Amino acid sequence: MTTSNDPDTIAFYDAEADTYAAKERDVDLPPSFLRLVTALPPGGHMLDLGSGDGHYAHAFEARGFEVTAMDASAGLAAIASRNLRKPVRVARFDELEDVAEFDGVWAHASLHHAPLEALPDAIARIHRSLRPGGLFHMSVKTGKPAGRDRLGRFYSYPSRSAIDHALTHAGAWAETDFQTTHREGYDGVATDWIILFARKA
Repeated sequence: MTTSNDPDTIAFYDAEADTYAAKERDVDLPPSFLRLVTALPPGGHMLDLGSGDGHYAHAFEARGFEVTAMDASAGLAAIASRNLRKPVRVARFDELEDVAEFDGVWAHASLHHAPLEALPDAIARIHRSLRPGGLFHMSVKTGKPAGRDRLGRFYSYPSRSAIDHALTHAGAWAETDFQTTHREGYDGVATDWIILFARKA
């Protein structure tokens, strides 16, 4: 899942799109997904930012939400478009221009592909895209210096303080809640993760 500005990361997801989409997924959706859907207004408009093959977008739609899906990888977006039976935006974080459009933004395993210096702008764009009281979820790998994984993908591994700085830069939030976990990614390597749940003021 990517909306990265890094050409090599985007190229990886384009080349790996079919394999990535076919990977075995957990039967159960993560607790953060279930927390978000229970807090959203029924039938609300969601942005799946870094939508990959459309797995989560489909899960939102199955629960009655309107979903806009967006990914920087044209290969993954094409698969998501087929799965969702509608167009998927091919765009990076810095191309998000919506204003007060969404009741929620789901950025699962995507924002860690943005360089740290770009994170404040990315979250500011997310804040601007949310309606008042809108909800924002992000999950990112953390705990390492910025660099590439063994598959060549760029990760910034943002820290809690870097995310706090970006949130403050973005605008006013009525609520922010952080959690941590430790789990494997697509590369099979176990990593620390930060999970954020935030509500726009």
